[in-house]
Amino acid sequence: MHAITEPPEPFLAHDGALRVHAVPAASDNIVWIAECTATGACAFVDGPSAKEALAYCEQHGLQPTALWNTHTHIDHVGINSDLQGRGLLDGMQVVGPARAAAEVPGISHPVDDGDTVSLGALMGTVWLTEGHIDGHISFVVGDVLFCGDTLFAGGCGYLFDGPPAKMFRSLMRLAGLPGETRVCCAHEYTQDNLRFALSVEPDNAALQERMRRVWALRAAGRATVPSTIEEERATNPFLRPGSPTLLAQVAAQAPGADLSTPERTFAATRRLKDTGAYKAVDDGALVL
Repeated sequence: MHAITEPPEPFLAHDGALRVHAVPAASDNIVWIAECTATGACAFVDGPSAKEALAYCEQHGLQPTALWNTHTHIDHVGINSDLQGRGLLDGMQVVGPARAAAEVPGISHPVDDGDTVSLGALMGTVWLTEGHIDGHISFVVGDVLFCGDTLFAGGCGYLFDGPPAKMFRSLMRLAGLPGETRVCCAHEYTQDNLRFALSVEPDNAALQERMRRVWALRAAGRATVPSTIEEERATNPFLRPGSPTLLAQVAAQAPGADLSTPERTFAATRRLKDTGAYKAVDDGALVL
């Protein structure tokens, strides 16, 4: 069963030119569908498979013409192979990272930092957001960010390729987007991420309030994404290396960690999350 049992309603970008649909897939993936409201052109954004997204399109009368891939992990390009096996990939515009083009099935439009992508009347910009994996890109379309596994609601992706400095630069760049920007990440990981966030910033009132909202949503089977850049800046520990409480908590929980710069604080914070020690705290001890 998927973590989301009550799929979210589509939402409009602030200018009304983009409608965004969220389709749960596998156990915690989200296939985003970007729809140009002027022309009806649609693009799938990542996905482990095509079954759920195709069923959604049939139900809602959508016609996908493009596929945007942020990176090459199988739960993001599995949809390419599935569409290919169904004979549906030919003729679709397949946009993916130029630096890993050989690993993107059916790629027709390799792109890199600063390139543009079009979808009907919409135009988006490609940002290189490496750190999780080499070649990872994100798509910025108006006030909507499709960021794959770089920035998560309340967290960030594993550093499979890294190094930490590269991921930190990517996160700080994304954090510089306007606060109202919707963060369309690729997984429903928010509860786990916020458990860790509280372990390193227990006095963050905005985080405590976010947790209460998130726990209520998840209890109802609802999605916690998209979030916003403003919300991430206020509560995501990987965007808050200057927080005095976070610095004190990381120093206490990881004695000897180098916290001499924001970049090194980020690296130490990510390593601390990777230990999984925060998972031992049950809900009864959280601020809910």
